[in-house]
Formats: sequence, structure tokens, C-alpha cells
Amino acid sequence: MTEATFPQCRIVTERLLNPETTEKLLNKVVSVAGVRRMVINGPRLPETVPYGPAKGQANPHPMRKTIHVGDQEVALNVHVGTVLLEVESPDVIPALKAAIEPVFTDFTFRIQEGKYMKTSPSLVDYCKYGPDADKSMLGLADPNSKSRPIILQGIK
Repeated sequence: MTEATFPQCRIVTERLLNPETTEKLLNKVVSVAGVRRMVINGPRLPETVPYGPAKGQANPHPMRKTIHVGDQEVALNVHVGTVLLEVESPDVIPALKAAIEPVFTDFTFRIQEGKYMKTSPSLVDYCKYGPDADKSMLGLADPNSKSRPIILQGIK
């Protein structure tokens, strides 16, 4: 893989986020100019029990909700623990930190800089999107997912 041409960072929280906090956080992130790509990570919240004696039955989980981010509704299928971001320049990171600080009043968070997303296509990307895949979708493919990533339109 080649070095990332755009800086990457991740928001790491002290605990997993509930849907209301996730909605506030993502709306603050979308409002910051200069965020190119975003991935939310955490344990999956399946709609049905995937294994065990209750396999196939409904899995009612209070953290699986639909949230509003920007102008779109997003079904939250993970219990959010970290948010990975790719930004246009290193100057965006302090603005991002200032924007999201009001969200975290009850617990702490950190913004770590590094390389967290793939920058060149992998076999999974090729299988999921084909040889002419959009470069902005690299590294966002989950091989087990039946759905495509959600594209949010932020500000430019």
C-alpha cells in the first residue's frame, strides 16, 4: 500500500456511544468542512440472533436505532466505539476537535492521528465493487455486509 496523501485520524471514546450521542457526534463531524471519508466502528448489532439456541429469532437491542445525520436517516447497525476520519489537510483536525468537544461532557475522548484506512484497493474492494471502483470507497468494504456504505453529503 502507498502512503496516504490525506491525513487520517480517529476519535476514540472512553466507552461505547449510545445512539443519541452518536447522532450528535456525527452531525458535528459532518458540519466541519474538510472531512473526506468517515467510518464508524464497533460491535455489530444483528437484527436476528446469528447463532445458539435462539438462532433466527428477533434480537431486540436498544442501541439499534435509526439516527438523523445531516439530511439523511441512517440505520445504526453497530454500537459505535470509534470513528475513523480522513481529512483534506492537517488544519482540519483542530477545527474538528473544537466542534466535537461539546458532545463529550460526561466522559473523555481522544483524537489520534495516524493511518487507519486503506489507500489502495484490496481483494475485498475488487470483489465488492469491481475493477473500476470509486477511489473514495477504498477500504470501506465489509466482506460480510450485504449492503453498500452510506454516503453522507457534508459541507465543502
